[in-house]
Amino acid sequence: MNKVPICLVGEGIDSRDMFLTLTADVTTIGPEREANVKELEKGVLIVLEGIDGGGKTSQAKELLEILRGQGFGAVYFREPSDSSWGKTIREKALENDSLTPEEELALFQNDRRENVEKNLRPALAARRIVILDRYYFSTMAYQGAKGLDPDQIRETNEGFAVLPDLVFILDVDPARGLKRTEGRQQRDLLFEREDYLVKVRAIFQGLEGDEFFHLDALRPMEDVAEDITRITLDFLAFFTVED
Repeated sequence: MNKVPICLVGEGIDSRDMFLTLTADVTTIGPEREANVKELEKGVLIVLEGIDGGGKTSQAKELLEILRGQGFGAVYFREPSDSSWGKTIREKALENDSLTPEEELALFQNDRRENVEKNLRPALAARRIVILDRYYFSTMAYQGAKGLDPDQIRETNEGFAVLPDLVFILDVDPARGLKRTEGRQQRDLLFEREDYLVKVRAIFQGLEGDEFFHLDALRPMEDVAEDITRITLDFLAFFTVED
């Protein structure tokens, strides 16, 4: 597990109102090199994770802009996606206890299967950098905190999902995270409860491996962005084709 040292406390925001519309139509992108786009040896999947209030979407937007500014072909996707499954999840999330953990799991995994086949695999086959806002680690944490087996969830999802290259887990204290989300127009009653998020956070904190980077998301957002950018560019250096 990789951890970045804790620095100064700062403010940020993580809001569903800030979801990007920069999901390019990658189905029309072939593997051939485009003009002025840096060529990679392979597609790269970068995932941002953590409880709400950690600034995932804002950091995803920042990373997307930085990578595109440096000439990389990068696209953004989110989970839940805009599929019928994803829309059902967002609608049900507004009602407390509207779904059982098993029903939540089924919806998330159906949505993910569609996202993997329609969005992730085509973009990666085109050797793009895919920035993904939440993935199956969120399912492990959120549904695992409701009593389902996180290891079984991981095994099932890794049977059909693309394995990520980098996973940034933006760590924030649940009380502070919920404070940051108070301005949202719609409250997520299924998932945004402090006692529940303590359990969710613990599962995220237990994720280990060379691909995981645990970042203190209470630091100033520019400091977190700097860490994410540095780690990402160092990784991409191994797969960038020299002219």
